[in-house]
Amino acid sequence: MTVELNHTIVPARDPRASAQFLADILGLRVEPPAAHFTPVRLANQVSLDYDQRDDFEPHHYAFMVSEQEFDAALARIQHGGITHYGDPACQQIGQIYHSKHTEGRKGTYFHDPDGHLMEILTPGGAGS
Repeated sequence: MTVELNHTIVPARDPRASAQFLADILGLRVEPPAAHFTPVRLANQVSLDYDQRDDFEPHHYAFMVSEQEFDAALARIQHGGITHYGDPACQQIGQIYHSKHTEGRKGTYFHDPDGHLMEILTPGGAGS
């Protein structure tokens, strides 16, 4: 059996709102609750299980998307007035990055309602 990531817990002050925020940006849907978790399932079947917490450290989550998905997500970010950045230090406001190491890769960062640093990026290279 190969090892695969099945799910990860995403701490959130309001799990439903935070899950819906990400689902809206990525063009996904929030699944029905599973126990006390609010899940968002990705195309590779990994589930982000939002769980209510009052105190937590923000995390970084990166999502590989196609060029078309990137453009659509970026449009939703911009239309929603969400600040995005061309760097993980969040200094390059309103920018996207272009990777120096992977030809054709681009991406951007933004914060979710709980302060988690989200990243969307394209695969780059031929066929991206």
